[in-house]
Amino acid sequence: MSPPSHNAVLPHALKTPAFTKLSNNKRVILASTSPRRKEILKTFVGTDMGLDPEIVPSTFEETLPHSEFPNVYEYPVSTAAEKAVEVYERLVKQDIENPPDLVIAADTVVLSRIEPTTSDISTSLEPQIRPEILEKPLSKADNLRMLLDMNGKSSMEERSIVHFSENPVSLIESYVDHGEGIDRAGGFAAQGLGGMLIRKIDGDWFNVVGFPAAAFFKFLEVLVEEDDDFLAVD
Repeated sequence: MSPPSHNAVLPHALKTPAFTKLSNNKRVILASTSPRRKEILKTFVGTDMGLDPEIVPSTFEETLPHSEFPNVYEYPVSTAAEKAVEVYERLVKQDIENPPDLVIAADTVVLSRIEPTTSDISTSLEPQIRPEILEKPLSKADNLRMLLDMNGKSSMEERSIVHFSENPVSLIESYVDHGEGIDRAGGFAAQGLGGMLIRKIDGDWFNVVGFPAAAFFKFLEVLVEEDDDFLAVD
């Protein structure tokens, strides 16, 4: 097998079983051009202590119909899987002697109108309202609609809950006019000016920013522990 162009494991990474296997000439791909995801992978556990994968953006069009997913949480999982498969198959066709050993893909969506759970029996018997899947806004008008709908409420980004403040409409309109949120799922960037709209976040901050790093690295270690053939050393 041809060696990868660079070692995906950064020099100060912990010598965990997964990182040790990845250090052995493994080709790691990030199927995204998102600078946020790349930076999170590199620095989640400290500067130069993570992964530095090759960047090969997926060409999957991300057009899966929302209505085909009774469980809304399956939508981003399926989209991310399609991205990873597309990149893997394309790279294998390009060079069958140098296939990827690991393709990392993610999809960030925001689920609107997530209200706090309650033990009140009258509330628990009410029909569950299906939250809207919020992806990147189609326009500034769509961005304004999303933010006004979430204003003062709690919304869920994968499994992290974002609690929005009761923001004045003028602040939301100014944020939308700035344009920061137009290419972000849910129409806001928590790590940027959009942070002014947020009261608090329950869960993984990195998840909201764009990549569930804690869950990913733990899952990687579980896979290595449970499957001896996963990332097996050649």
